[in-house]
Amino acid sequence: MEQCGESLRKRDVVDRISALPEPLILRILSLLPTKLVVATSVLSKQWRHVWKMVPVLRFESESKGEDMQKFAENVSNTLLSHKAPILDTLHLKLNDRCEDVYIGIWTAIAFARPVRELELHLNYFGRGNPVRLPSSLFCSIQTLKLKYHVLLDIPSLVSLNSLTTLHLHSVVYKDSESIRNLFSSCPNLEHLVVHRCYNEDAVRFVIESLSLKTLSLYGENFGREKGGYVINAPSLLRLDIQMLKGYEHCLIENAPEELIEANVSNVSHVTNETIMGSLVSAKRLCLDLSPLQIAYPTGIVFYQLVYLEMYSHKVEWWNLLTVMLDSSPMLQVLKLTDHSSQQPKLVSDKKNMEPGKWNQPKYVPQCLLCHLETFVWTRPDWIREEEKEVAVYILGNARHLKKATFIIEPIEPKRLFRLAKRREMLNELPAVVRASSSCQLVFESE
Repeated sequence: MEQCGESLRKRDVVDRISALPEPLILRILSLLPTKLVVATSVLSKQWRHVWKMVPVLRFESESKGEDMQKFAENVSNTLLSHKAPILDTLHLKLNDRCEDVYIGIWTAIAFARPVRELELHLNYFGRGNPVRLPSSLFCSIQTLKLKYHVLLDIPSLVSLNSLTTLHLHSVVYKDSESIRNLFSSCPNLEHLVVHRCYNEDAVRFVIESLSLKTLSLYGENFGREKGGYVINAPSLLRLDIQMLKGYEHCLIENAPEELIEANVSNVSHVTNETIMGSLVSAKRLCLDLSPLQIAYPTGIVFYQLVYLEMYSHKVEWWNLLTVMLDSSPMLQVLKLTDHSSQQPKLVSDKKNMEPGKWNQPKYVPQCLLCHLETFVWTRPDWIREEEKEVAVYILGNARHLKKATFIIEPIEPKRLFRLAKRREMLNELPAVVRASSSCQLVFESE
């Protein structure tokens, strides 16, 4: 009787789902792995062919132990039986290697109709040569995401007129010419993510695009100092550069004039770079840099910058702050954070950093005299004199400051010295003569 009741309840749930409009049913099924979607065909006659019209297909092999030949045949059969006129997404994630010919077969079957998005993750490094995909298949695709053991070999221009979003995560590039041909084949590319692995060949990575709106670069090349980036994207609105280390160059030509936001963190050991000088049109900047490791051209002015966030855990960060204040006459919001942007839960340890001397600006920066309204400092290190000097200087010179917030980290009771220093600063800061009589001083705990 219990089994009968359970069966009736399941049937009732299925019947209620069946009563939903077909577009809604297909949308719900699009959120599930294809293996589960296909399994709905056994629910009833009505459901036998529903899965064939679901516009999203997601296939993922097991990490270990799965029969890859059987997996490959199941994927092939599913794609051959699928009837949706347009495929919104085809996601293939392989955690073990199957015969490369299958990947060509799957993409050929899928691209017999319009495919809007392809995600291909080949997570099996070190198991034979990378897989080369025929670029001619992608003529209708809008979003292409390639990850790991994929070879980009593009000997000549191809037609990728529909492509607007491209993610390249630790893929293999045959040569610099293939990279140039790729971007020259995408006249409507708007969003690009490039994540390079430390053991890649040091190719010259030229990104030339009049249509590109957002660009994200990530990758180390330690110990080589060869290869690098040349970026020519005058329409860029957002730029994100992280962990760029050990390259020969990173050159940004034809600097974007309408840049809204840029995030630059952990750039070092790049022999020739022009990053900071190309960001002068940015309205928002986030910097996690040491002034000792990045070039800062003299005389540049961030004439549109209204929001600046800086991380205060790098060597001589305070000197970078000085030049940024001098170079940002319209700045309204200043945020300082004392931990790494790559590991936000890790408190920076400054015990091994030599005490520094903060060189105040020769003249009070215009942004402090006329525009700065908000100042936030997360985890200030009151033990270091240069950090106390920075806080006192800003409070004493920002004439239009409305609110200054200090967000304080928890300190264990046994760390008596740090507790004493904090107590000392909590008593000193309210007594600082503030340039703005209306400035609200706030202390918060994390």
